[in-house]
Amino acid sequence: MNPKYTVIWAIGISMILLRFLSRLPYKVVLAIGLIIVLGHNVLDFWEAEPRFKAGFWWDLFHHGLFAVYPIVGDHYLAIMYPFVPWTGLMILGYCFGVFFTAKFTSAQRQKILTRIGLCLLGFFVLLRALNLYGDPHPWTTQANGFATFLSFMNVNKYPPSLAYMSVMIGIAILALAFLENIHNKLTNVFRTFGRTAFFYYILHFYLAHSITAVLFFYRGHSLDDAMKALQKIPFFFQIPGEGYSLEIVYLIWILLIAGLYPLCKWYDSYKSAHKEKWWLSYL
Repeated sequence: MNPKYTVIWAIGISMILLRFLSRLPYKVVLAIGLIIVLGHNVLDFWEAEPRFKAGFWWDLFHHGLFAVYPIVGDHYLAIMYPFVPWTGLMILGYCFGVFFTAKFTSAQRQKILTRIGLCLLGFFVLLRALNLYGDPHPWTTQANGFATFLSFMNVNKYPPSLAYMSVMIGIAILALAFLENIHNKLTNVFRTFGRTAFFYYILHFYLAHSITAVLFFYRGHSLDDAMKALQKIPFFFQIPGEGYSLEIVYLIWILLIAGLYPLCKWYDSYKSAHKEKWWLSYL
């Protein structure tokens, strides 16, 4: 299975942990988040050792992708994705919410977000330029400047490295600062997706794979072909060497987003009108 879908379990267990961490003082929660985010790549040094051998706990907490461990008989435990790096980032996201409370005016928030975003991007450039820490894959000089730039930007997402978090969250925070006082139809669309992000994520997972399955059979494949493909990777519906142009992929992506927007808008309205259903806030 593609790692981007196994991140759902990492989000789930992080929410459970936040349930208990949120009872602690704000500064303690913030410190825990910073320690995890800034420090989890220290483990990369042990992992790079020639004699290193990952075990259950290492796979669970740091870098296990599709690690399988026998339990009893024919039953196995599969670790699809390590959760700790995402937990650290979610803890910081929880703490970041303070800037959107009544303690800060819109102007103050915009100034703070701009500074944080620029600092994160500056931190990313410095961290990546040193090439010593923050990502398990150092960048290298390539045949030309653009290829070298791509190597510089090729940071690890599964699990998210400190470099990946810095550049992606830095860009996102700058976007928030820029959009702070802009209110139009486009930002309303962004706001709807932002308020229903997890709801959209789940829906797009099933819809995207349904489209993949339809196109798979449209290309003339049989059910036997599908079963062979699914034995290797669940929900794959793909034969090596097949595919569509990037233009077609972007077109499908745009149509998928447009198709899900009315559902997300309905759900946002429904959630806002039913405050008594507390569990809706988690979607």
